[in-house]
Amino acid sequence: MTRAKADMAGGRRWRPLVCALAVVAGTTAFTGATTSGREIVRTQVGLVRGVDHGSHREFLGIPYAAPPVGELRWRLPQPPKSWSGVRDASRQGARCAQHASVTGTPATDTEDCLYLNVTVPDSASPRKPKAVMVWLHGGGFVEGSGGEYDARRLAIHGDVVVVTINYRLGIFGNFGLPGLDGSGAFGLADQQAALRWVRANIRAFGGDPDTVTVFGQSAGGQSVCAHLASPGAAGLFDRAIIQSAFCTEDLPANLLAPGLPAVSPWEKADMLAERGLRTAAEFGCTDPATVVSCMRGLPADRLMSVFGQFAGPAYGSSVLPRNPYQVLREGRIHRVPVLSGTTRDEATYIRALHDLADRPLTAATYRRYLREAFGANAKRVLAAYPVRRSEPPSRTWARVATDSALTCPTLERNRLFARHVPTYGYEFADRSAPPTLPPVGYPYGAYHSADALYLFDLRVGGPVRPLSPEQRRLAATMIDYWADFARTGTPDGGARPAWQRLRPRDPLPYTLSLAPGPGGIRPVDLAREHRCGLWSTVTI
Repeated sequence: MTRAKADMAGGRRWRPLVCALAVVAGTTAFTGATTSGREIVRTQVGLVRGVDHGSHREFLGIPYAAPPVGELRWRLPQPPKSWSGVRDASRQGARCAQHASVTGTPATDTEDCLYLNVTVPDSASPRKPKAVMVWLHGGGFVEGSGGEYDARRLAIHGDVVVVTINYRLGIFGNFGLPGLDGSGAFGLADQQAALRWVRANIRAFGGDPDTVTVFGQSAGGQSVCAHLASPGAAGLFDRAIIQSAFCTEDLPANLLAPGLPAVSPWEKADMLAERGLRTAAEFGCTDPATVVSCMRGLPADRLMSVFGQFAGPAYGSSVLPRNPYQVLREGRIHRVPVLSGTTRDEATYIRALHDLADRPLTAATYRRYLREAFGANAKRVLAAYPVRRSEPPSRTWARVATDSALTCPTLERNRLFARHVPTYGYEFADRSAPPTLPPVGYPYGAYHSADALYLFDLRVGGPVRPLSPEQRRLAATMIDYWADFARTGTPDGGARPAWQRLRPRDPLPYTLSLAPGPGGIRPVDLAREHRCGLWSTVTI
């Protein structure tokens, strides 16, 4: 089933999912800010004053595009206006419109939200520029913000400049109508505008505009897949990191939400436009000649009633002309090194959200899920993933969803990348990662988004169990890998365990398992551990 039908069928049932695509963690406060003169930086449109913390500097809430309000709603992003004087850059810019989440962030209908943050290690300067890493946040394209990710640790330990951004979400980022330029891809266009801002301005902050890595998790990772296939992103970045993203195969029924049919990661713009017309008619905008202006005239709070029905990007516009999966299969992606991977137990977090909101799966419901997801292949899947007394059915379904929808498609995607560009595969495998949800009767393991806790300190949600000493060492090693990849295009180097490039013709594609403790970082056979031989023969 297409994303369009799935969005309509899912309705507000997408909301529990999107919370699974953003990590919950404690807030880290900074102290000891100083005045050094280095906290004032000139951008192309004006001066900004950030905060000098000694070990690093922060510049928050910098506009990278004009506010997409009024006549600029559902238009490709425009340059920001210049300002006189010095703009305060000590506070976050507004989050883009979104519903309240279980992470504790309140609802907002703000459209003036195209802001970014820059975190700079103390040693960086225009004379000694550092590699730049631009983070695209997750949240199912309907939730999250760049400001939720505190990049201090990544910037200081990795010795890189880190940029985190906001981009339009939900109906404001993914809406479409016939003839509307950018339909279904306004959020992606925002991300490209932020990357253009980085190319033009980052040297003044101490970043190297010729060494830019775009990286993201979940929806952010899927965005990276889109940019690798987008003509408009050519030349905007030099490396790409994709973390836990749906980029290729259709997702099985019931994975994202109970009762939700199979869904593709990518929707066609013409199908989106038809759905956009139906939505416009619900608001009384029925004249084809004025439908766009009529919809632009509606207040944002009215549009929030259908916000989550536009929960993903579409292709067929000037921003994303073709399905990224097809572009990858043809080898027409941008030629930059790629680092790509998943977590060991991706779907436990997604399933747990539904268990906490409703009830755990029974054995009978689990079998029904298999029939609805895999049809005639359900018996074969059941034989490989049987109901056991030792494992709750919800946990068994999470294994099925992890292997079929994320791990095995990612392995196939990495093999495709490796035909054309240097590619490095990984699996985050710390099955004792601090959980960010209440207990559900089965272990979360290395759940979807857990790896972000090892790269960032996060500014949303309640307190989370601190990382153990071994986990902190793993986090430091991961930052070293990620930062070295950003600098050189390869994560292999130093005294860390070797990380070999993936070779598509090797009988065992090389994937590095990332777990704490002695021997925790090692090669792993993903195809064997996740039954990819089975999933290569199962259609959805």
